[in-house]
Amino acid sequence: MIMAITTKQFQKLTDINLVWDFLVDVYEYKKENGVAAPFFEHAIKASWMDSSYSYLDRLWFDGDKVVAFVFYEAPVTDIYFNVRQGYEFLADELIEYAMSTMPNFDNNQQLIFFAGQDYLKEAAAKRGFKQVYEFTDRILDFENELNYELPEGYHFVEGDIDALKLSKLCWYGFGHGENGEFKDYDKYDDSLEWTPAKSHKDVIGDFMAPSPHSTQEYSVVIADENEEYVCFSGMWWIPENMLAYMEPLCTSPEHRHKGLAAAALTKHYRRMKALGATHMTGGENPFYEKIGFGEGFHWTFWKRQNN
Repeated sequence: MIMAITTKQFQKLTDINLVWDFLVDVYEYKKENGVAAPFFEHAIKASWMDSSYSYLDRLWFDGDKVVAFVFYEAPVTDIYFNVRQGYEFLADELIEYAMSTMPNFDNNQQLIFFAGQDYLKEAAAKRGFKQVYEFTDRILDFENELNYELPEGYHFVEGDIDALKLSKLCWYGFGHGENGEFKDYDKYDDSLEWTPAKSHKDVIGDFMAPSPHSTQEYSVVIADENEEYVCFSGMWWIPENMLAYMEPLCTSPEHRHKGLAAAALTKHYRRMKALGATHMTGGENPFYEKIGFGEGFHWTFWKRQNN
C-alpha cells in the first residue's frame, strides 16, 4: 500500500547518512538509474562546490522510506534525479520542482538524465526541454583484467599519507599552478579573501577531515625516488553495490604519460576485486578507454528551449 508522499528539504549536517543510504539502496549497475552515492557526498563538501543552495535539494518519502532525491552539483544549475523503482509516477512533480525552485541563473539550468530515466526525459520534454549534449563515461567491468606495472623509479606509498605532500600534488595535478606557487600551510594569510595558500588549506582540510563514508584507506599514492608524491587516486568502496568508485585521480604535470595513472588503477583493480568489487568507475577522458575500460553510464544534458 502506497502511503501519502511527503517531502523534506535537505539539511547538510543531518541528512548526509539519509541520502547516502538511499543512493546506495537504489543503485543498479548497468541500469543507469542515477548517480552512485559517492557522486553527491564527494561534491557536497568539496572546496570547488558551492553548497550555499543545498537547502533547495529535496527528498521525497513514502512513509519513512526515501523514494526520490532532486539535487544539484557543479555548477549549481546542473540538476540531478535519483528515483526508487516503482515511483516513476513522481516524474512530473520532480521536474516541476526542479523548474520552479532549483537554481536557474541566467537561464542556464540543465537537467541531467541517464539511459534508464526515460520517464524523466518524457516529463521534461513535455515542458519544453530538449537534449543539448551527451557523453558516455567509462567503467571497468572486473570480468576484464587491468595489468599495468609501475615504471622504474617510482613506488607506491605505504602507511600514513603526508597531507601536505598530497595537497601539493593535487594543487599542481589539478591545474591550479597558474593561480600561484604552492606554499606551506604555516604561511597562510587568513586575512586574505582568496589566495592560492588558502585553497591549499582547503585541500589539506578535506584530506584530514574526510567525508563520512569515504574510504581513504584504499587510496593509492605514488612517489618518485625523492619521495615526492606524483600520482594520487582516491577510492570509495561501496560493498553493498560491489562498486569501486574511483574519485579523484591526478598526476603531477611533469610525470604524466609515463604510465603512473594506469599503474594506480591496476592496484585499485587488484585490491578491490579481492574485496568483492565487480566494477570500477573511470571517466570521460579517452585515457580510460585506451587502458581497457569499457562503456559506462550515458549522461544526457537537457535545457528548456522556450526560456
